[in-house]
Amino acid sequence: EVQLVGSGGGLVQAGGSLRLSCEGSGFTFDDYGIGWFRQAPGKEREGVALISSKDGNTYYTDSVKGRFTISSDNAKTTVYLEMNSLKPEDAAVYYCAASYSFRRFIATMEPEYWGQGTQVTVSS
Repeated sequence: EVQLVGSGGGLVQAGGSLRLSCEGSGFTFDDYGIGWFRQAPGKEREGVALISSKDGNTYYTDSVKGRFTISSDNAKTTVYLEMNSLKPEDAAVYYCAASYSFRRFIATMEPEYWGQGTQVTVSS
């Protein structure tokens, strides 16, 4: 059974930092692209950052470039999202997700597997 367990959300002041973790199991982690999506109330879900566990290629949505860093520890089957200089508009429920084809993942933003969400709240 594929499982993606996300954690690390919380309440932080604007300008602060948080690190999200997504631990995967039940699939060959090294073969997959893993990503973080977010959805705020009344807004569409958006892909925030993706990483290929196979070769380390990454994708970031424009609004987080230079502030967020995604990384993968394949030995721990865990992907991290380091979020710095957080803004109130970053507040959302963050979900990790996995897709076998990283190229397809970027093109469609439609992963095969989803983890549970973790709430990120940024106070101004």
